[in-house]
This record gives sequence, C-alpha cells and structure tokens, in this order.
Amino acid sequence: MSASESPAPKPASDSIQLFSSRSTDYARFRPTYPEALFNWLASQCAATDTALDLAAGNGQASIPLTRHFHRVLACDASAEQLAAGDTWLNVQRFVADAEHLPLRSGQLDLLVVAQALHWFATPAFFNQARRALKPNGLFCAWCYSLLEISAAVDAIIHRLYYETLAGCWPAGRSSVDAGYRDIQPPFPRIEPPPFALEAHWDLRELMGYLRTWSAVKQWHQRHGRDPITSIEPQLTSAWGQAGQRRLIRWPLHFLTGFPNR
Repeated sequence: MSASESPAPKPASDSIQLFSSRSTDYARFRPTYPEALFNWLASQCAATDTALDLAAGNGQASIPLTRHFHRVLACDASAEQLAAGDTWLNVQRFVADAEHLPLRSGQLDLLVVAQALHWFATPAFFNQARRALKPNGLFCAWCYSLLEISAAVDAIIHRLYYETLAGCWPAGRSSVDAGYRDIQPPFPRIEPPPFALEAHWDLRELMGYLRTWSAVKQWHQRHGRDPITSIEPQLTSAWGQAGQRRLIRWPLHFLTGFPNR
C-alpha cells in the first residue's frame, strides 16, 4: 500500500479524541523545534529522499523536514490534528495507526516521532519502523517535559504538574518524565548533540500553553473549573512586569538509532 492509500477509519481511542479536541490550541501555543535539530537529522542520513513524521499532530516537525528532504510524509491517527494549521505545503498527509503503517518496505531515509513515542512504544511498532526504513535509515524520537523559566515560576508549575494534576496524566506520561530512558528499543542507541526548544512568551502565551496539557483538560472535566485560572494570581506575581516576554526552555530527550544496521 502506498502512503496515499489510507486504511479505513476506525473508532478513535480516548487519547486520539483528547488531542483532536485541542488541535487548534496546539497549533497556537506549542513551541517550535530548533532548526539545528533538523540540520543534524539530515546530516546523519545516507540519503535525503523520504522522511516520515509519525504522530505528526499539526506538523511542527513535518514542515522543517521539507527544507532537508525531497519528500515528507506526515502520519497521525487523528484526522483533526492533520487538518489543523495552514502551513502543510509540500507535505503529504495521511491517517494511520502507528502499528499498521501503509508504507512499502525500505521506503524511508528518516522516521521521526516528536513528543509521541510513549503512546505506542511497542514491539509491533518498532517492527513497523524497521520494515519501513532503508538499511541505513535513521529512527529518531524525542520528547520534552517541564519547561524552565525562573525559580519562582518553575516552582508554581512544578506544584501544578506533580501535585494538582497528579492522577490526571494519561498512561505513558511517565516515559516523558523519564526522558524515554525507560523505553528499550530493539537497536543500539546513538546520542545526539544537546538540543532544546526555546520561546519568548508573555504570561498569556504561557497560560495558553499550560491549557494544552492533557491533564489540565482532564482535571477541568473532573472538577468543573480551570486549574490554570486558579494559579493565575501566583503566576502573575512571580512573572514580573505585566506584558514582559521571558525566555522559556524545554530540554529535549532522545531515543535515536539505526534499526537496520
């Protein structure tokens, strides 16, 4: 089956429905990946013909790949996520499950999974990745957890994350907190250079980002109120001058290797 021949749709899982319902906010309030990361990915590939961004969401990793690869595919289990945003030029999108990729064997020079491997890090998926990649094809998954701003702001967000939202995170989030060190791929890892996401946001943008957290939505549904609104006075006090834009960093953690070498 070619990438353009999508399988018949099936009922969406709870996690797919959750992320689909927030696709617009994801497009507005998620930080962007550093260009240096994509330069490095391309430099590690023997060829730059075809790359796949799996669990592509709104295309945060797909779009930068088009600057380095002749053909970029973007796959997600959520059609709503793939429909979000208007910058998909030169990206071929299709809906599919990670464990049943409609790709021919040895098609990919690169397969990336940005902030999503913890949803499907199964032997069946890794078998699919190995099948779809060329002999020297690169697999690279990455994640980021808590942001870094300042000691005062970070302390408020840590309490939100670890105390208020405890029990609301979906299964798999612990792997993100572990930086994917708990996932054992069936191939040797390589260590990329250190990379981080960075953004200069005001407080409104930070709160918009916090509201994209899946646990925030779950807590809101359980308690009937927005936990971000509840901590807004604390954040405002710790933030400093009204309207001030501050540097925010999210260190990236990787699971990377060449499955077919």
